[in-house]
Amino acid sequence: MGPDNISPWVLRKGAEMLCVRLTTVFNTSLETGHLPEKWKTANVVPIFRKGNRNEALNYRPVSLTCIVCNVMEKIIRRRVVEHLERNKIINENQHGFMEGKSCVTNLLEFYDKVT
Repeated sequence: MGPDNISPWVLRKGAEMLCVRLTTVFNTSLETGHLPEKWKTANVVPIFRKGNRNEALNYRPVSLTCIVCNVMEKIIRRRVVEHLERNKIINENQHGFMEGKSCVTNLLEFYDKVT
């Protein structure tokens, strides 16, 4: 769980009830250009990889960030990408960070054009 102590389960189950309040928080944050301090922090937890559990090097750190901030970031990203695609600002050959596209689809497109 991130620094806001809100689990994704709570957001999924309470989405309808929380929607209006979260929209207000998101809009206020965008209008003021201010993020709550908790949204800028992360809880770092060790995740075991393999080997001896008593060895620190057998763990990797994972940062758990604020789930509410993650939701806001996804909404903003989706809106920006929609705008870029709708207005033909982003090149159709852009595959990185695009939904439904990847390095593999980029390579397949390239091979298709070359052969």
